[in-house]
Amino acid sequence: MAEQESIRSLPMFAAAAKRDDALRRRLRWSIAFERSIALIAFAALWELLPRLGIVSTAYLSPPSQVALAIARLVDGGDVWKHLGASALRSISGLLLAVAGGVVCGFALGWFRRAERIVDPLYQLLRQVSAFALFPVFMLFLGIGESSKIAIIVWAAFWPVLLNTISGVKQVERVFIDCARSMGASQGFIFAKVVLPAALPEILTGIRLAGAYSITALVAAEMIGARSGLGFYTLNSQETFQIPDMYAGIVLLALFGLLINKSLSLLERRLLRWRVGLAQNG
Repeated sequence: MAEQESIRSLPMFAAAAKRDDALRRRLRWSIAFERSIALIAFAALWELLPRLGIVSTAYLSPPSQVALAIARLVDGGDVWKHLGASALRSISGLLLAVAGGVVCGFALGWFRRAERIVDPLYQLLRQVSAFALFPVFMLFLGIGESSKIAIIVWAAFWPVLLNTISGVKQVERVFIDCARSMGASQGFIFAKVVLPAALPEILTGIRLAGAYSITALVAAEMIGARSGLGFYTLNSQETFQIPDMYAGIVLLALFGLLINKSLSLLERRLLRWRVGLAQNG
């Protein structure tokens, strides 16, 4: 009898599962549509302004022309040359900034006396714009790749440093005392207590550094470069190739979005334990 009841209930479970799948698909499409409304409206407004003559096409190329310029870049193969040069500079500068910022941030956050000594200096230095220092980098490093990477390192270093210091300082003292009371070594406390507790702040600083690296990249490539998306954008403006100029700007935005998305995925992967705690709460 029980078997007959279970057999009769199988179609009901199957129908309920199908309804749930349909609801989930509908929800996903609804979320995707909501997230694309602003982009669609922006693209439509951008297309209409020059098409209707409200803004001259000499100053604002419609997205359709920009898309054609990007297609020409891809067909000619030039996009890979410029994108590769920009990627090498920005990622190299970002990695160097992350390495230096995390090491210095842990040192200054852990050793309070060292921070008190160094704090006035780094508070002063971080107010200096990377763009203001570009002539200095050129004097010491020349107009080659070193000066371009150096300006990216300078711009991206400070958010990593400051967030790492903040993350280390915010580690609950009771966690460290508990570990010490159980005989944990200094290295164990650092690796198993301080680093995981400070990691969310550090990763936030790294994501900020990724955005700063793109901003600094544009400025670095606009001076003394022969390749890169920043160079391509400025060169197109100087030769009055306005659709190509906007194509360079769009590619820079997409490249920055790719870096931000990659860092966001890294953050989500490294902080899976934090997501689990949020769901349980």
